[in-house]
Formats: sequence, structure tokens, C-alpha cells
Amino acid sequence: MVVMLLSVLVGGVWGFDVFDRMSRGGYEVPGSEAAKATGIAMRVVEAQRGDLLVVYDAMGGRTVDDPVIAGSISRTLDDLPTNLVIRVTSYWQTRDPQFASPDRLSGIAAVTLAGANERDKIKAYREVRDSLHAPGVRTSVAGNIALQDGIEQRVLSDLALAEAVSIPIVLILLVAIFGGVVAASLPVLVGSLAVFGSLGLLNAISLFADVNVFAINIASLFGLGLAIDYGLFIVGRFREELALGRDTGEAVRRSVASAGRTVVFSATMLIAALGGLTLFPQMFLKALAFGGISAVALAALISLTLLPAILGMLGHRVGALSVRLHKKYCEAKGDRFWHELATRVMKRPLMTTVATAAILVALGASVLHIQFGAPDERMLPANDPARQATEQLETDFPIMGSSNVQVVVRSINGASVDQATIWNYLDQIRRVRGIGQAELAGEKGNVTILIAVLRGDPYCAESIKAVRDIRTLAHPRNSEVLVGGATALNADSLSTTVDKLPWVAALLIGATVILLLLAFGSILLAIKAVVMSALSLSATFGALTWIFVEGHGASLLGVTPSPMEIGIVVLMASAVFGLSTDYEVLLLSRIVEARVNGASTEDAIRGGLSTTGRIITAAALLLIAVTGAFALSEITMIRFVGIGMILALLIDVTVIRMTLVPAVLKLMGETNWWSPGPLRRMQERVGIREYGQGREVEFEPAR
Repeated sequence: MVVMLLSVLVGGVWGFDVFDRMSRGGYEVPGSEAAKATGIAMRVVEAQRGDLLVVYDAMGGRTVDDPVIAGSISRTLDDLPTNLVIRVTSYWQTRDPQFASPDRLSGIAAVTLAGANERDKIKAYREVRDSLHAPGVRTSVAGNIALQDGIEQRVLSDLALAEAVSIPIVLILLVAIFGGVVAASLPVLVGSLAVFGSLGLLNAISLFADVNVFAINIASLFGLGLAIDYGLFIVGRFREELALGRDTGEAVRRSVASAGRTVVFSATMLIAALGGLTLFPQMFLKALAFGGISAVALAALISLTLLPAILGMLGHRVGALSVRLHKKYCEAKGDRFWHELATRVMKRPLMTTVATAAILVALGASVLHIQFGAPDERMLPANDPARQATEQLETDFPIMGSSNVQVVVRSINGASVDQATIWNYLDQIRRVRGIGQAELAGEKGNVTILIAVLRGDPYCAESIKAVRDIRTLAHPRNSEVLVGGATALNADSLSTTVDKLPWVAALLIGATVILLLLAFGSILLAIKAVVMSALSLSATFGALTWIFVEGHGASLLGVTPSPMEIGIVVLMASAVFGLSTDYEVLLLSRIVEARVNGASTEDAIRGGLSTTGRIITAAALLLIAVTGAFALSEITMIRFVGIGMILALLIDVTVIRMTLVPAVLKLMGETNWWSPGPLRRMQERVGIREYGQGREVEFEPAR
């Protein structure tokens, strides 16, 4: 206990350094055409774009050309600290019409901050932010650094809010489940340590790889949620063994040998699912995988080492500070509700299967309208200053917007491309459907940067086609063309993700089938589990598409309808698939064991659901409490994950686990248990069971 506590606490304290190393990008595919073009464009037009785009709005009916307004803004810009600001390019210096709105009511200043990297620039921005405000002028700050700072601040505040809300709720639920404060506090302790310790693992990972800011939230969500579930399994089993008259040492050994094996299976399944994300080239996905894997692995390690040590020290005192307002946690014959539910479902298995499948397919229908896009200002709340400034910039200064298409024309022979050829190429771009205007943005050496403004949303079908059409245009003579920008980055990322998806799916499904074969020795049960998880996934993403993309009820949730980020979708799919398989194992382990002990198929299904229904529901309810807190996030991406996990858990525990699985098992009958002889013998050696040998399993005969 001392060794584990010290290791986790020291690692967690050291892990606070990860907040200074967090990355805020990584959504692009390294080496793709769009990534190359965007990088070149940013270097060439850096003076024009800067790190910040400060919008100054004249008030009182004046324009930005008014001497009083111009003087106030100029003095403000001249007084900016030179140790924090490298360069300022503004309308009042250049009189460039691109830096002022057509009505001259607004003007902008491009500010380049000091700093070797994004982290340093954000620190510089926080110090200089207040100095950017000019007296008598309404000031708003847009630009990538301002957006990233706003996202980071809200991510960290959301993390603190989620843990402050979820931990007390989870503790109350655990007290109700266990009927005692001491027993209830143990899973919460494991969860808190898993979250804290995962900071140390993420900090270690950040020494050789980028760790995206959202990886912290993912680690917190998985670490807290799964550690609490694992604690529930082991503490619950330990209390059962004590109730059967085992001494403390034997109860600990049996708990780890049975429930502990289920924890190992669950963690292995989730790590395999999240590990598939590392096959994608985007660093954002790799960072999310690192966050999830580190949290899951640490949750399992603490549950299998620290928790048994504490249980061995507590013994029967685990039931101290009891609360007598609940039904006894585990009953030998199982819960009557689940027994009756299984009996009713198996009376009409075909009708139940068809009706349930129809509901899931209907929920998943909206997935046909799914759209993908990269994170932008819409992930922030509508009242966020950085989002409002960005939206104003897109409206009043479209050529300066962050969602434009960036076209890089680079001479092959080293000489600059002649102006006549460039203007001719610009005319071709302007004639592309979906393009509003196209202008020359800058030149440097043999590189010319062109900016094309999209008419519609950067991730709509028309905009994506416009990027493809620009790429098919004939290149200017003796030059190469690279097309970048948000739309192109998203298109290249989506294309690469789709190419890698079959390999990731094969890894996920293959790992699931192999682990389930080792667990139960039945090929059909393994295939059925994959099909059930796929139905759960489609229904979940159909509902999420209906809300977050199509916008039904989005206003009630306080989110702006927008395309889904492909990385978050893949992460959610992997996590939901893993959790769905986890609950499948908990249910099937009892059903298979009952069958091995001589029960009929119907009695095994009835007994398995009645003895695990309560713990599966409790585990899902606890995880919903944890993920539900993340649904309160002000960041749309995090809220998407929170609501998605709630929907997935509700669908899986109610529709899938309570009705569809028992009905399908009943229809399959004796074929459920078929398995080749060699596979059966191997499974008997390594099989995973929630409840081990040496316990009588009682089933009431079917009426």
C-alpha cells in the first residue's frame, strides 16, 4: 500500500509539468499536401496574419480614419512591450484596404508575439492581453493563439468542474449500493488516484511525443470512470466472500482471482481498442490514445494492487459506517426483477429481437447524414470573446479569415512566377463553384500565396468539392501548386483516416473475438458480441448526429450544430466498443458458468441476468455519473464525448443487455455453446469468470 501510494502521489505531483507541455494542434496529417501548403503559407504571410488579429471597432458614429480614433489605436500599439511583441502590422501603418472593413467602421492589427513555440506565445498573450485595448474603442482579439488560450482555459475549468460534480455523486451512489461509507469510499479512492497518477504518465509521454490538451480530459474520464467500476467489482466480490464465511486472506485471494481477472480482461480490451488509434498518423489521435491507455492501465494496476492491500488490512471493517437504507447488495438467488425480466423476454424471443433491432436501426438512421470537420471557434460557447472576435473577422474581413483556402504556387526552377500567369490562375480559381473571391496574399522568393474565400461552411459538400476542383486546375507553367487551409486539412485527414479505418477495425474486432474465445470458448458468442457492439455504436452515433450535426435540441444543450471531429468519433467508437464488450463479459461469464454447472440454456440465461443485472446496472450508473459531469463542459467536443458516453451506456445496459442479448441467446439455443474441442480445452485453462469455482450457483426452475 505504501509503495503504490507513494508512486502514484509522486508521479502525479511531477505530472503537473504536463500542463506546460500540452499541444493544441495535431489534427492534420503530417506530410500531406494540405499540411505542407498551410505551413508554407503561414511562414510567407506571417507578417500579415500574425499570431493575433486585433479588431478595433470605432464608436459614436466615427470611422477608423478619424484622427482621434486612429491616434488612440496607434498609441496603444506603439506602447506594446517589445519583449512580448515582435511585430505589429496594422491598417493605421499601411493603409492597406484589406485591414479595414468596407464601411471603415472596423480595422485590424496583426500582432506577432515573442516565443519559440505555441506554449510561449500563449504565455506572452496572457501578459499582453490587457495592453491591447485602446481607450474609446471597442477591442476584440481573434487569431489562433487567442482561440487556443480560450479553449485551454475552459478545458481546465471543465476538468475541475467535472471532478467536483462527479465524485460526490458517485460517492452517494456507492453508499446506496454498498450500504456503507467505508466500502463506498474505496472505489472513489482508486478513481481519484488513477486520475492523479495519469498526469505523471502523460508527462512522461510528453517528453517524446505531443500530448494534446484534450488528452487530460480523456485521461480523467476513463481513469475516474473505469477505476470506480473496477473498484465496484472487487469490493463487491470481497464483501460477498466475507458474507460466505471466508477469512480475510481467502476473501482477498478469491476476489482478485475472479473479479480481478474480469478487470484484467476489461483493461486489456479497452487498451486494445484505444491502441488502434495509434495507427492513425494524426498526433491528436495518438495523444488521445496515450491519455486513455495510461488512465485505463493505471486504474487496473491500482485496482489489482493497492485495493486488495487495503481490503486485506480492513477485513470485516470494510462494512463500517453502514447505512441501513438499502436492500442487501448481493443475494445468492439474484434479484427478482432481473429474473422476471429474462423470463418475459424469453417468452417471445423472435418478436423481442425484431422490435429491439428495429429501434436500434431507427436510432442509427441519422448516421447517414454525418459530417466531419476540424475543431474551430464553434466549439467555444456563443458568448466567448475569442469566438465572437473570430466570427466578426470572418464576416467583416473575409480575406483574413482562418477558414479560407490557401493556394501555394512555387516555381520549379527557382525563379518567381510572372505576374500575368498568377493573375490568370487567380481568375481560374475565382470561377470555381463555391469560391467567393480570390486574392494575392503575399510573395517570398519563388513562392506566391493566394487566398480563396469559400462561400459556405468550410466543411460542407460544396466547399470540399471546391478544394478538389482547385486541385484539378492546370498548374501555372514551370510551377507546382499545393492547396491548404482548414477545408483541405480536413479533407486530407478524413481521407487518411478512412484508409486506415479497416486496419483499426480489424484490430479491434480481432482482439475482441480472440479475447471472447478465450473467455467463453464459443465462436458464436464471440461473433454475437461483436454484432451487439456494432448495433450499439450505430444507434449512439445516429443519436449524436441528430443532435450535434442536424441540430435537433442543440439549443437546449447550448451547442452550435457543426460537423463532428473525426478523431473524437474514432475515440468514442473504440471506447464504446470496449465498454460494450466489457458488460457482455460480465453477463456471459455467469451464463456460461451456469451452463457448465448443468443448468439448461433458459435457466442459465435467467440466472446469469438475475445475478449480474444489478452489478452491470450499478457499474453503468456510476460511469454515467462520471461522464455526465463532462456533458456539462462548455467545450462542444468534450460535451459531445460526455453526452455520447451517456447515450451509449443507456442503450447498452437497457436495450442491448436487458432485452436483445437474452432474446438472441434464447433463439440460438444449444448452438450458443458449440466450440471445437481444442478451443474448448484451451479456454478451460485460461477462461475468465466473474465468479470462480467453489460456489454453488442456484437457479429457480422456469415456470
